[in-house]
Amino acid sequence: MYNPTFTNPILPGFYPDPSICRVEDDYYLVTSTFAYFPGVPIFHSRDLIHWEQIGNILDRNEQLPLAGADVSQGIFAPTLRYHDGTFYMITTNVSSALGNFFVTAKDPAGPWSEPYPLGSEGIDPSLFFDDDGTCWYCGTKPRREGARYFGDNEIYIQKLDLETKKLTGESYPAWHGALRQVEWPEGPHIYKKDGWYYLFISEAGTAHHHAVSVARSKSLTEPFEGCKGNPVLTHRHLGFHYPIVNVGHPDIVQTPGGEWWMVLLASRPYGGYCRNLGRETFLVPFCWEDGWPVINPGRGIVEPSGPAPGLPLSITPAVPSREDFDGSQLPLHMMYLRNPVAGNYSLTAKKGFLSLRCAKDTISSDGTPSYVCLRQKHFSFRFETSLVFEPAGTDEQAGIVIFQNTAFHYQCLAGTDGSTTVVSVVKTENGSATTVSETVLDAPCHALTLRLEADGQDLSFSFCRENGSFTAIADKLDGRILCTDAAGGFVGNTIGIYATANGNESDTSAAFDYIEYTGA
Repeated sequence: MYNPTFTNPILPGFYPDPSICRVEDDYYLVTSTFAYFPGVPIFHSRDLIHWEQIGNILDRNEQLPLAGADVSQGIFAPTLRYHDGTFYMITTNVSSALGNFFVTAKDPAGPWSEPYPLGSEGIDPSLFFDDDGTCWYCGTKPRREGARYFGDNEIYIQKLDLETKKLTGESYPAWHGALRQVEWPEGPHIYKKDGWYYLFISEAGTAHHHAVSVARSKSLTEPFEGCKGNPVLTHRHLGFHYPIVNVGHPDIVQTPGGEWWMVLLASRPYGGYCRNLGRETFLVPFCWEDGWPVINPGRGIVEPSGPAPGLPLSITPAVPSREDFDGSQLPLHMMYLRNPVAGNYSLTAKKGFLSLRCAKDTISSDGTPSYVCLRQKHFSFRFETSLVFEPAGTDEQAGIVIFQNTAFHYQCLAGTDGSTTVVSVVKTENGSATTVSETVLDAPCHALTLRLEADGQDLSFSFCRENGSFTAIADKLDGRILCTDAAGGFVGNTIGIYATANGNESDTSAAFDYIEYTGA
């Protein structure tokens, strides 16, 4: 059975900078994770549409040091490649001395090796294996003759010795991008077809003017010539009201049947030009005409849906909407903010619960808060959790958070005023926290269910005592402060459970029975 159509995005939510490779009939894909841990999720598919997460490539602290990283720092733009029985993932940790590094694995599900740092300049490294097995590094850095302005970059190429795991030989400038005074030529990938080396890049920055350009050369050590049709893909001419914006950062793959497909990032604004979900992973077909790519022939844009790849239908297991914390590990799609403090989390302290210690670091700091989260994937959704919590002091709180970054988020937290239970909703905007609503219960309550409901950009919080009905705490709060257009940065929203001692030491834990996320 074949898929007649498919729907974009193929990975909804905060899954930017996709990179793809094919091994026989199997496809593997990775994306950026910035300051979240574990890093670089890896997915498997057989039809390019249905994807199952099979691991996280950077799942150990020594692979992914994130201490003090800003939410939009950490891991940038991974590239995934396969050669001669080995998978390679190369990326940049902009927040640590690792810089540009790669890891390897025989099994894409892991385990992956320790990092091999390269000491190279710039960001967005990629690997290309030539016909003779030679490995070439391709990256982005400021123009070697001197950047004339911020973002005046070059794409450069250098050999990588796979025995020594080091760059070797001369570094060659390949291209500076398609347009005059172009900013941020980046995200390079090299491919070989019909005797030509093709270089796909993005340029103009990863916002509304994002674009895909391509160049080619007969030699990797000589300058590349840009396509006269550049940029070969952009949505900047479609305006702010087209449902898919800021397309870019492509990687390409050919199916066994000869079809060519491109994965790339884009965003879906809603409630105005507000991109709360961040940059997501999309799919678009293309073909080759006169030696150059033509994206989505006859249309030239990325569409919400279209004819599917000519591949057998391969349904993958859906991510469950509810997690009951009955296993020995958290599901692969759940994340922490920066490297977690192991002692702050337990799946065994209270059977069937995830216990979070009230950490000294808060969600507004650049430290290690007790926060477990998943990605927002829908414009409208419901997120719910049930917790058992007996705070020992007024500084201890626990509950749910919808988080864009440390300066922009909402919290719905249970705590105590010293005699009874207090449930409060706190808005943090531009780094300033304001309690927008507070409910003082008539008696202490140590078991509560908390709920966040989003109707587009309207956010509402409510709570429920054991065996009771839900009571609204705050209604129709503005979710627009949680978009990258207001908050800045490169990430999408996450939603999760949280426990804090608000800057103080604590041994108190909150036990969460489940979390449930349902998209509309």
